Amino acid sequence: MIPRYTRPRMAKIWEPETRFQIWLEIESHACDALAELGAIPKEAAEAVRARGGFDVARIDEIEREVKHDVIAFLTSLAEHVGEEARFVHQGMTSSDVIDTCFNVQLVRAADILIEDLDALLDALKRRAVEHKDTVCIGRSHGIHAEPTTFGIKLAQAYAEFDRARSRLEAARAEVATCAISGPVGTFASVDPRIEAHVAEKLGLSPEPVSSQVIPRDRHAMFFATLGVVASSVERLATEIRHLQRTEVLEAEEYFSEGQKGSSAMPHKRNPVLTENLTGLARMVRAYALPAMENVALWHERDISHSSVERMIGPDATVTLDFALARLTGVIEKLIVYPDRMRANLDRLGGLVHSQRVLLALTQAGVNREDAYRLVQRNAMKVWQGEGDFLGFLAADPEVGGALAEGELKDLFDLGFHTKHVDTIFERVFG
Repeated sequence: MIPRYTRPRMAKIWEPETRFQIWLEIESHACDALAELGAIPKEAAEAVRARGGFDVARIDEIEREVKHDVIAFLTSLAEHVGEEARFVHQGMTSSDVIDTCFNVQLVRAADILIEDLDALLDALKRRAVEHKDTVCIGRSHGIHAEPTTFGIKLAQAYAEFDRARSRLEAARAEVATCAISGPVGTFASVDPRIEAHVAEKLGLSPEPVSSQVIPRDRHAMFFATLGVVASSVERLATEIRHLQRTEVLEAEEYFSEGQKGSSAMPHKRNPVLTENLTGLARMVRAYALPAMENVALWHERDISHSSVERMIGPDATVTLDFALARLTGVIEKLIVYPDRMRANLDRLGGLVHSQRVLLALTQAGVNREDAYRLVQRNAMKVWQGEGDFLGFLAADPEVGGALAEGELKDLFDLGFHTKHVDTIFERVFG
């Protein structure tokens, strides 16, 4: 985790103190269940809950000697609990603690990310409604296509992130499992009721079948989902970057008083936030592949996944949390230039209406191939800067033979392209 791209609430989930606290909760809940079943004295479970504690520095010290983090934790815990600590971790294996804890952390991280998406969705909806009727040019291949509205652009982003929210909820459910099944997952040394109790207390579901570890396909799906969300962040960030280019300048990031864009050129106002988001998205996606490679563990378990997850767990969630919050800020403060949008729309002298003319000619009895030829030959003159599209069409005898000048003018009405905006908004926002 790099402090520059870290928000404290998400970072706290991955701090050693938090991890060991979850470990303590797991062990305490397990002791409670063991005591209820009569497997350990109730006094022992009560002692663990009353005196259970740990010291991070002491755990690190012990681990340097024993080279095993769970044993180091249990030793530190025993130093706090005393004699009754001998009943802790009865029948359990390290993965029971580590895997269950990791899933608790991922669930908590997912909850924050879902809140982040809710904030982004709120911002996108507000700005989409604000610019529902702000007409701008739509582009395909980066080239002017036909008119749309800036509100539709934002509504499209809203719908995409709404899907992202649903995927993230599903990914959260995917990793919300608990395994307290002992060596190789057979429950030979720990009653399945212990797992059920711990799972309930932690808000998880018992893993149907674990092989001593929770199956990593669950985690692969989780991190792949984060990668897809990051890709949506990049898509919207890239759109804003393109709209901020000097030649376009239909929208731009907020530029605060005192902000400087370049060490060399004082005039610069660069899209630094959305460029940053593009880079952060690349990193989040990069964490998906090692998560998928973690699925293929040896037999019932190995620890090839462990070092990977110690890195990608914090890094992926922290980075996406920061990116979503930054994108929300960009959308909330985005500067929009409707006049520039209209100027760009008119830049090609009406060529954006070429399809309407094409279709009108076919409706008037001209076969499609001839209609396309007539429209294109007049359009290319405008493309080369020779004049006005409507004027060329009106002066073309072949076009005039099929469409009167008044009919041609009607085909250049922008309202034709925006007549279903309300329908789109109803579909997206309800």
